[in-house]
Order: sequence, then C-alpha cells, then structure tokens
Amino acid sequence: MSDLAPLIDRLRRDDPDRLAMALLAPAAARSRLVTLYALNAELARTALSARDPMVAEIRVQWWVDRLQAFADGTPPPHELLTPLWAAWGPEAAGMTGLAEARRHDAARKPFTDPLEVVAYADATGGALMQLAARAAGAEGPAVLAQGRAAALTAWLRARPALQALGLGLARPDAAALRALADSAARAFAVARAARREVPAAAAPVLFAGAAPRAVLAAAQEGRDPAPPSEFRRRAALLRLALTGQWWV
Repeated sequence: MSDLAPLIDRLRRDDPDRLAMALLAPAAARSRLVTLYALNAELARTALSARDPMVAEIRVQWWVDRLQAFADGTPPPHELLTPLWAAWGPEAAGMTGLAEARRHDAARKPFTDPLEVVAYADATGGALMQLAARAAGAEGPAVLAQGRAAALTAWLRARPALQALGLGLARPDAAALRALADSAARAFAVARAARREVPAAAAPVLFAGAAPRAVLAAAQEGRDPAPPSEFRRRAALLRLALTGQWWV
C-alpha cells in the first residue's frame, strides 16, 4: 500500500478511527477502504473550507462533477482521484451522493427537526458505511441499520461543535436529542438482531466508534456526551480487533 501512503497519512491525522477500520479489514479491501475514507474526509473538509456558502457550494460541486465523470473513464491525474480510480474504477461514480449530501454543510443551515438529521445521517455516514461494507463483502438490513445508527451517534457526539458552525439543530432542545437517540437505538437493535447475516470479514467497517451507548444515554437525558478519552477510543478499537464484535 505504499502508493496510498499520502492518503494514509491524511487519515491518520483527520480520521484515525476509519484508518484503523481500513487496516483491520481484509487485505483485499484495504485500498478501496483507504481511498473511500480519504474521499469522505476530503468532502467533509471541502464543505467547510469557506465561510461564504456560495464559495463552499462551488467547491462541493467540483467534487460532484469529478465523481460523476468516473462513469465516463479515467480521471486526469490527481492526488486522490487517481488512487480512487485505481481502487474502484467506474464504481466510484456511485459515490457522487456522498458529495451531494455535503451541500447542506456548505450552506451552513441548521436542521429544523430530527427527521432532517436522520436523512442527512443516512446520506453521509450511512451511505459511507454501505460502500465500505460492500467493499468488504457485506450488505443487507444489518448494514443499513448499523450505518444509520453509527452516523446518528457520530452526529450526536459532534453536535456541540456543529452547533457552533450553524450546522446543528435550529431548536436544540431535549426532546429533539431524545428523538435522535431513540432513532439510533432502534437502528442499533435492528443491526444487532441481523448480525448473523454479516460475514466476519466485514466487522471492522461496521464499527460505531467508542462508547456509543454512553453517547445515546446522554442524548436521551437531553445533554451532550463527554468526548471519549484516547484510552477509551483505543480500547474500543482493540476490542473490535480481538473479538470482531461490531454490534451495539
């Protein structure tokens, strides 16, 4: 994976948990996962790279156009598009939705109700997990449910920072937080019930982050969760590596 070293370095800095997920996955899937996760990190960064929503929208549109163009053939040389093409080929055109979903971030608009957050979670972290699971040989109801639950949990974990950026809830009251926590808990339960349908090789890409239950418990009480310590984060990844238990 020496040709992916620059992307691995970026993930080590910007998304270390997903880098760990990629490295724990089967070797045959790693180049796909590293490039996918690097794309996701770049899309998230791009959407917030300008204070002016119009400028941010233009930058997101550039990625939409580039990903759509994968359906037509090899992209021009690029530090991320080239390895993405090498790993995914024309299939990468199916990642256009990941870029489209970031238009919301570029616009810097808060969500008016919890259902909008669920739809956003499905289109971003949920869709990302589906693509990652497919690369690792898994799909189906467990993957769909785990993707929603993990994405909602990540959003709740990040909500205080998102709120400061204008990307949180228009009315961040306790009822809205409880509704989101309940949605995530229901999705986790669906994924857990269907866990036997998921091949063991796909376990790493279904990781929901450190202490997901604590995040949901805090939200159900109408408060923000404490960020996990580095020790707790590493312990969660070690547990995943040793046991293969991805469900919550």
